[in-house]
This record gives sequence, structure tokens and C-alpha cells, in this order.
Amino acid sequence: MIHVRKSGDRGHFDHGWLDTHHTFSFADYYDPDFMGFRALRVINEDRVEAGRGFGRHGHRDMEIVTVVLEGALAHQDSTGGSGVLRPGEVQRMSAGTGVVHSEMNGSEDEPVHFYQIWLLPERAGITPGYEQKAFAPRDGLQLVASPDARDASLKIHQDVDLYRVKVGGALRFDFREGRYGWVQVARGSVTVNGVALAAGDGARVEKEPAIELGGSGELLLFDLN
Repeated sequence: MIHVRKSGDRGHFDHGWLDTHHTFSFADYYDPDFMGFRALRVINEDRVEAGRGFGRHGHRDMEIVTVVLEGALAHQDSTGGSGVLRPGEVQRMSAGTGVVHSEMNGSEDEPVHFYQIWLLPERAGITPGYEQKAFAPRDGLQLVASPDARDASLKIHQDVDLYRVKVGGALRFDFREGRYGWVQVARGSVTVNGVALAAGDGARVEKEPAIELGGSGELLLFDLN
């Protein structure tokens, strides 16, 4: 079954400096039908104007993954982790027992457009940590985060595989028995088992042994326990 979450149905707030869309309930946006899916708790699509951002604030017991689509995002946290995240790079921060961090637009001239994902960790009280990695552009499926850090992916503390996918024709992804999926379209227009999705759309995948991807675009694919 493919259950579509249309882009326009997401929570949306325009704060001037921040234009944000929430796939699941977050902050002042509450929808009891969209509190998350499996280990996925937050999928936010944010656009932050030049020179602005999120000042120091705290998190705990959450795996936070950030993917920049355009621009640059500057990160600093209380573990000593820091870096500027650009397109092609992916960042993982384990909040664990508690971390304080800031995320600012790394440019004084250009906006930054990014997705931030929160995953419930496999257990509470993980030691906080930070990791950032550049992935060479490629077509097809590219594993960027996993619980075992295989194929040079980032390590996350949850049984979730996250793929960055560039679709330019027919692709197939096979799920292991008992697994679930979430597809989030970042750019372009794609089909998932014949269901059409546009940029900003998401889809919950249940009881499907595989998905066939078509069209032309970029998406994030979550393989979930």
C-alpha cells in the first residue's frame, strides 16, 4: 500500500526569515494522524534566508540527519562538532544524553534550502556525537546513513537505512520481509509503483515487497524496521 502525503497538506509556517514545511507534527503544528511513522519522528523542509538561522538550543535522545539541497548550513554543537554543510553532504548528530547546537545559514548573500530528519534512537542515553560526510554525485540508489555504517555511510543509532536516490529512469528497491518505507521527494516528479509524486510529496509504504521508481527527480528513501 502506498499512502501519499501531499506537499500542500503538510504543516506550513512562513516566519519571514524561515519558510518551513512539516510532514509530521512539530512545534506549533499538530496533526494526530501524522505524529511520525515507525522510527521517523520529523521530516522538515526548511528555507532560511541569508545571514539568519537557529541559535543555540538543546536536544536529547534523538538521531538528527540533515541534507542540504541548495546553499550552505553552518553547524556548531557542544560536543565540539562543527562544519558547513553543502549540497552533496549529509550530517548526523546524535543528541543522546543532551547536546546544544546552532544551525545558521552559512552565507550572507544566498538562502539555504534543506531537509532535517529526526529519528527515534534505538535506546535512550546514547553518548552525543556528530558526523558529516560528502557523497559523490551519482545516479540511482546511494546509501548515506545506516546502523552499521556500511558502504561508507554515516552511522545512525536505529535500524533504518537512508538512501539518497536520483531517478532518471526505472529503478527497483526490494524490501526485506517485514520492513516499511517512506519516500520523500526533494526535486522533480517521480512515480512509486505507478503513483505520481511531485517535489515536497511524501509516501508511506506498507506491505509492499518492492517499489518501482520512475520519472525524473531526487528523493530520500527510508527503509524502516
